[in-house]
Amino acid sequence: MKITGDQMLVKKINKSIVLDTIRRHAPLSRARVSEVTGLNKATVSNLVADLINDELLQEIGPGESSGGRKPLMLLFRGTSGYAVGLELSVTHLKGVLTDLEGHIITEYAVKLEHHDVSSVFEQLKLAAEHLIHAAPPSPHGVIGIGIGVPGMVDEEGTVLFAPNLGWEKVPLRAMLDEAFELPVTIDNEANAGAHGELNFGAGIGVRHLIYISAGIGIGSGIMVDGELYKGAWGYAGETGHMSIEAEGRPCSCGNRGCWELYASEKAYEHPDHQLLLPAHTTRELIDYAEQGHEDVLKLYQEIGRKLGVGITNIVNSFNPERIIIGGPLSEARPWIETALKQVVEERTLPYHRRSLQIEWAALGSRSTRVGAAYSAISQFLGKIRVSV
Repeated sequence: MKITGDQMLVKKINKSIVLDTIRRHAPLSRARVSEVTGLNKATVSNLVADLINDELLQEIGPGESSGGRKPLMLLFRGTSGYAVGLELSVTHLKGVLTDLEGHIITEYAVKLEHHDVSSVFEQLKLAAEHLIHAAPPSPHGVIGIGIGVPGMVDEEGTVLFAPNLGWEKVPLRAMLDEAFELPVTIDNEANAGAHGELNFGAGIGVRHLIYISAGIGIGSGIMVDGELYKGAWGYAGETGHMSIEAEGRPCSCGNRGCWELYASEKAYEHPDHQLLLPAHTTRELIDYAEQGHEDVLKLYQEIGRKLGVGITNIVNSFNPERIIIGGPLSEARPWIETALKQVVEERTLPYHRRSLQIEWAALGSRSTRVGAAYSAISQFLGKIRVSV
C-alpha cells in the first residue's frame, strides 16, 4: 500500500524523532543523531536548528573527536517548560509539577471529603492552579495538565465508569478545558502509572511490561511492544475486577469475588479484619507492621498471596518481561513481597516465569502523577505515531 503525506507532515514526524532521540540519549552530536535515526545529516542539521530556535535543545560544547573536528554536543532543555500531573483517588487528590524530563519540582495533596462531581471538580481546579503558579519562569511555561483517574476513560476524556467514586459518564476533560487555557489529557490512573514507570522509572528500556496500581482499588497499565494496550474500545486494564473467587464477596462494579476486594486497601474493610486491626490506613498499618503487630503482619501476608494470584493470571495471559507494582499499597512491600513472589513462583507457567522480573515502582506512590504529567509532555513535544 502506497502512503503519501505532505512535506509539513514529514517534517513534523522527523522533528519529533530527532527530539525524542536526543531527549533519551543525550548528549549526542548531529552526526550521531543522523546515525541513530537514519535521517541524512542535512535534514538533522536543519531540524536541530529549528529545535534550538524553539529553545528545546541547546549546544553544550565540543565532544570527543573521532579523527576530525570535535563535534558540538546537544542536550534536551528539560527546564524549557513544565507540566502538571494530578492523581485522583477515593481518599485524596495529589499532584506534581514536573519539568519536561519528569523531575518533580513541587507537590500538592489534599484529602477528599466528598466524591460528587462538582466538589471534586473544584478541588481539581484548585490543585492545578496551585501547581501552575508554582512553575519557575521558562520559555514555554506550563505546557499542559495530565490527570489519572480510577476508572474507565474514553478518547474524549469522559470518565465513563468509576465505581469507587460513584461516577458515570462525567465529561471531565471538557469541564477542565473550559477552566484552563491549556491542553488537558485524562486517562485511567494505572495507564498513567505505566507511562510514568516506562519513561522515568523501573520500566525504562522494557518493551513488554504490566504496571499494577494497588491502592483503594487495583488497575493495570498494559504495555505491549512499548505501546499502551487499551483494547478494542480503550478500556483494557480493569484487572481489579477480574474474579479470583467464583462465589466471592459482591463488588460495587456488579461482579463477585473481584481481585481488588482481597488484594487492595479494600481488604482492610473486611469484617474479619476490621475487628482485629489497630488502624485502617496503609500509612498507619505500616507503623504497626514495623513494630511486629501480629494481626497486621498476617493481613499483609494474605494480601501478598492474593496479589500473587492475580499477577499469576496476568502473567499467564500476557507473558510480560516485567511486572511493576506501584500505588499506595506498594509502601507495604517488606511485608507483602515474599508471599506474593512465592505464589507467582508456584502457579505461573514455567516458560512465562523463565525471564519474568517482578519489581516495585521506582517512582514509588508517585508513578501515576508523574505519568499523567508525561502525557501532557508527550503531547506538547509532538510524539507522533504513524500507522497503516
